Amino acid sequence: MSHGECFCGAVTFEVAGPVTDIYQCHCSLCRRARGSACISMCLASARDFSWISGEDQIRVFSKGNYRSTFCQNCGSPVPHCDPEETTYWIPAGLIDPQQLPDIKVGAHVYVASKAHWDKIGDTGIQYPKDFPSQP
Repeated sequence: MSHGECFCGAVTFEVAGPVTDIYQCHCSLCRRARGSACISMCLASARDFSWISGEDQIRVFSKGNYRSTFCQNCGSPVPHCDPEETTYWIPAGLIDPQQLPDIKVGAHVYVASKAHWDKIGDTGIQYPKDFPSQP
């Protein structure tokens, strides 16, 4: 069981099952949305995900196919479900790393569009664009 929360603690959630290793997206939209080199996300089955509090505090911003969900109080990114409602995308920094001691960066996507100053220094698989198929 993993628990997570936004920066101010208003939005809380839990994951009863496993999460994937972290993937990092280096596309320009993720850079602009987060103000950093990439975003770090892990995935969990929608069956295993549940909101504990603050779901009413979540706001959504969309630009084309890009969707950003965040806490209206602190601006922290928060989990969101895919359009098929089968998988939750969870910002990795919201979960206490002690709850997932073996998690690592497993993949980097959209590496072909990463910022020139972004240096990838781990052993995660690098994809020029998106995953060949959903992990």
